[in-house]
Amino acid sequence: MADERIENIIEEFKDYLNNIGRFYKDSLYISSDSNDPTEKLIQDSHEKTETLTEPDKVTKKAGVEVDLFGNITHVQEEWEFAESLEQLNSLICNCQKCALGATRTKFVFGVGNPNADIVLIGEAPGADEDAKGEPFVGRAGQLLNKILEASGFKREEVFICNILKCRPPGNRNPLPEEVEKCRPYLEKQLGLIKPKLILLLGRVAAESLLKTKEPLNKMRGKVHDYKGYKVMITFHPAALLRNPQWKRPTWEDMKQFKILYEELKEGKK
Repeated sequence: MADERIENIIEEFKDYLNNIGRFYKDSLYISSDSNDPTEKLIQDSHEKTETLTEPDKVTKKAGVEVDLFGNITHVQEEWEFAESLEQLNSLICNCQKCALGATRTKFVFGVGNPNADIVLIGEAPGADEDAKGEPFVGRAGQLLNKILEASGFKREEVFICNILKCRPPGNRNPLPEEVEKCRPYLEKQLGLIKPKLILLLGRVAAESLLKTKEPLNKMRGKVHDYKGYKVMITFHPAALLRNPQWKRPTWEDMKQFKILYEELKEGKK
């Protein structure tokens, strides 16, 4: 009889918490310290009510997101609560979400100014990047530095990263499932940096991020949108090493990119 009364009290308390939650648009967040998320609903009522009555306050731990009907809609991970690029890197650098985690030498997070106005994104690390753990450090990276300098930018002023954080074997193109596993990390990076402008380097980066099969020449020269970020596209520096005739159109792209950046900086767009 006593057990039945306890079960009734627990159910009534769960209903009480869910009813409070209906007054708020935000989802409820429950810490994952327990294997059973529902057990958290019977913890100290003052602590839980405080969480419910402050919609903007999110527990900075991995956990589950629960909708107003008690359904688990998203399992949160600790890295999602990172408040800096350094912290994010420390939380994801041992990622094993796809097979590339087992074949990489080093995780290539990205480098540059954490408050950069400009983010450059390539497709994936190559052999040199995999060995050093830094993007664009080989011949293509040296050329990229020259392109930036000629356009009035410095490498240390921008942030440089890739669609993938790990090198695909043999430098093959990223697989769709690899891109989707890595995409949340990139989006978190962008959310922390909050750039004014993104430059995608090469066809693969453009196709992967924008989910398009449009030819590179049709994507160049336009301003695209990615979740509110303004995006432009040019050739990958490695492609320029193989095709020097593309250096001139790359220079035209960079001049247009610089004009757009100056307009954004001055608040004209």
